[in-house]
Amino acid sequence: MRSHLLHDTTTERYRRSVTEGIERVATRAATTGRQSPARTPEPPAPRLAAIDLDRPLGDTGLALDELDGIYLRDTLSFRRPRYLAHLHCPVVIPAAVGEAVLAAVDSPLATRDPSAGGALIERRLIDWTAGRLGLGPAADGVFTGGGTRSTVQALTLALARTGDGDPARLRVLASEAGHFGVRTAAGQLGLGPDAVITVPGDPDGRMRVLALARELARCERAGLLPMAVVATAGSTDFGSIDPLPEIAALCARYGVWLHVDASYSCGLLASRRNRHRLAGIEHADSVTVDYHKSFFQPVGSRAVLVRDGSVLRPATPLPGLPAPRGAGREARTARRFDALTLWMTLRVMGADAVGDLFDEVCDLATEGWRLLDADPRFEVLMEPALSTLVFRYLPPVVTGPADIDRANLHARKALFDSGDAVLADTKVGARRYLKLTLLDPATTPADLGAVLDLISRHAERYLAERLGPIG
Repeated sequence: MRSHLLHDTTTERYRRSVTEGIERVATRAATTGRQSPARTPEPPAPRLAAIDLDRPLGDTGLALDELDGIYLRDTLSFRRPRYLAHLHCPVVIPAAVGEAVLAAVDSPLATRDPSAGGALIERRLIDWTAGRLGLGPAADGVFTGGGTRSTVQALTLALARTGDGDPARLRVLASEAGHFGVRTAAGQLGLGPDAVITVPGDPDGRMRVLALARELARCERAGLLPMAVVATAGSTDFGSIDPLPEIAALCARYGVWLHVDASYSCGLLASRRNRHRLAGIEHADSVTVDYHKSFFQPVGSRAVLVRDGSVLRPATPLPGLPAPRGAGREARTARRFDALTLWMTLRVMGADAVGDLFDEVCDLATEGWRLLDADPRFEVLMEPALSTLVFRYLPPVVTGPADIDRANLHARKALFDSGDAVLADTKVGARRYLKLTLLDPATTPADLGAVLDLISRHAERYLAERLGPIG
């Protein structure tokens, strides 16, 4: 079936097939009115189980028809202004174009001639990001894909810097609001079960500098070796940004590697109004950025950058290519050219436009905080540092905390089941809270107001049925 291969004799078939796929996605995106996946009498699991993968359909249109029922119908709903649940932003069109080009050309960066331009593009984007971070002329980095790979690579570099052969002595200090990936990374590096020390945060979810200082001093007295401090610039639950200048000063005093997880906040690097919120990040030894969280890129667009490029393991240059960049001890011989989507975005839109989009959602979060703070139906925890709001419905009469928890979770589920909105929940202390992650500039204050009214209505109805009339 050579006609399915993309080469010089099948370009017309490629053009027709890709156009058909794009049309299907565009039509579904334009007609999906729900915020949550559709509830249908026929869930996708039985349909998937009934598909015989050894009997192909033989036609792109038929395959797309099938795909619509088992995938597209349920997944495109997040491209809606009341999908407020996760750190997953809409993708800008230039990035989608770059993804389509990338999929078709499919030139891994480890090959020779076909990837010369790709390697240079990646290098320019690493240099551009390092410049925005202020890491200095010796900085370097690499695109890493998704997951905890960036954190693993950064901590690998920190580990190598210690030169200590006893992993039982090594410690990583991280904020209690930091990402769980820090523990995952420590485990992958073979550190002990007590390797990660959790540093308490303040009421705004920011690492307490005095608590960090106490832990560093305690490690010194106990003969332990702090190999890294992981500061968070944009926590998953609260969007909190740790006090980076003060943390950097402590790390310098103790000679500890400072890694900053800027996965969420990296959109501020393109901001014309809010870049100051990342003050101090320029002192980091390594930084993780997730372009797919706040640069409006496809999932998997991520990089780790380091202040001193010499700590990266050098790779043997291939003839005619710049030296490939790889972090830590990782050798990946067929890396995907993930940088292309960001390149297309910057070349079509420019950094200012990306930053303006992220500023919009941060402004929206501030407006949402004002709405919640002024509304007696709700308790909002903190003014947002980025674009996340953590809050809960509170009934007007004395109600047990467990019932309040259940009422909020019921409201969240009712919104999802109705298709009116999608939001997340989180645990703060012993209590359950609702969470809005605002990453779509198409969301408006009116959307937020409507969602809050729906939350109140569902929660009140639940409590009335359980406890009797409220108020």
